[in-house]
Amino acid sequence: MTTSAVPRPGLREVGPYDAPQLEVAVRLNANECPVPLPAAFSDDLATAVAELPLHRYPDGRMQALREALSTRVGHPVEGIWPANGSNEVLTELLQAYGGPGRRAAVFEPTYLLHRRLCWLTQTEILERRLQAPFRIGPADLAWAVDEGPDVVFVCSPNNPTGNTQPMETIAELAGSTRALVIVDEAYVDFGGESALGLVSRHPSVVVVRTFSKAFALAGARIGYVLAAPAVVEDLQRVRLPYHMSALTQIAGLTALRYADEAAASIAAIRDERDRIVQALSGIDGVTVFPSQANFVLFQTPGDAKAVWRGLLDRGVLVRDLTAVLPNALRVTAGTAHEVDLFLKSLEEVLA
Repeated sequence: MTTSAVPRPGLREVGPYDAPQLEVAVRLNANECPVPLPAAFSDDLATAVAELPLHRYPDGRMQALREALSTRVGHPVEGIWPANGSNEVLTELLQAYGGPGRRAAVFEPTYLLHRRLCWLTQTEILERRLQAPFRIGPADLAWAVDEGPDVVFVCSPNNPTGNTQPMETIAELAGSTRALVIVDEAYVDFGGESALGLVSRHPSVVVVRTFSKAFALAGARIGYVLAAPAVVEDLQRVRLPYHMSALTQIAGLTALRYADEAAASIAAIRDERDRIVQALSGIDGVTVFPSQANFVLFQTPGDAKAVWRGLLDRGVLVRDLTAVLPNALRVTAGTAHEVDLFLKSLEEVLA
């Protein structure tokens, strides 16, 4: 049965955003943390959830979570705003600073959701294609200034390429345009310098982070922005009422008490990332890109889709990025055992 209702123009020409979550022995496609928080976290969270008054609405201003984040990152409470994953933070930023008749600049290749969320909020996209090593250079800065966008996305470390952008580049961009400069720092815990220090000097810079990666809390869907208080005030004008449930807020609060335990796994993840880079660099025909994130982008000789399928047949799931870069795959830095299986399987497939 079909409906007579007509969706917005172009909607049915676009498929849903979907990252396949297949049941495999080794899942290295979604840049998740391979090690969960300790069992004590789950116990503490269960106790806290049991005490929640779920018959009442949650704190719409998320004051306790914002205060805990302020203590953790050293940024004023008035400049912190959490939401259900960094993607919702990015959506709210585009609702406030993008929208119909306004434009956002992206430096491709980058996080696919930046473009997707622009489409969702009816923000026009301005695209600048970068070549390896995927750094924003003087010509790219000049392009961004000349185009005069309302929003500029900078992902650092960048997904899927893994490289960072220099702070002086972001500062120059913020000082040369009237745009809101969104610095997506989902992977900053694994390498690179944070742009948080720029926010006080350049109020048009906002830093977006997530609990999904280094905090090993992808299932809880918690992200937040660090910005000037005026930006947070604007976000409160577009957010939905009670948009973050009491369950999500208490998960974030509890996780922050385990920040040291979460940080302890980062060094091991970096080691596995570097091991992947070193191993792939020694394989004839493979091009590997240096990474400061928790994943590695590489190009295979021959048909990358066939390589992806060969890995999957051996129980190893990586991300197919051939639509973004020719013959490109991306692999998450997992546990030492998972990386062993990936490298062994890749060797077999390429042989």
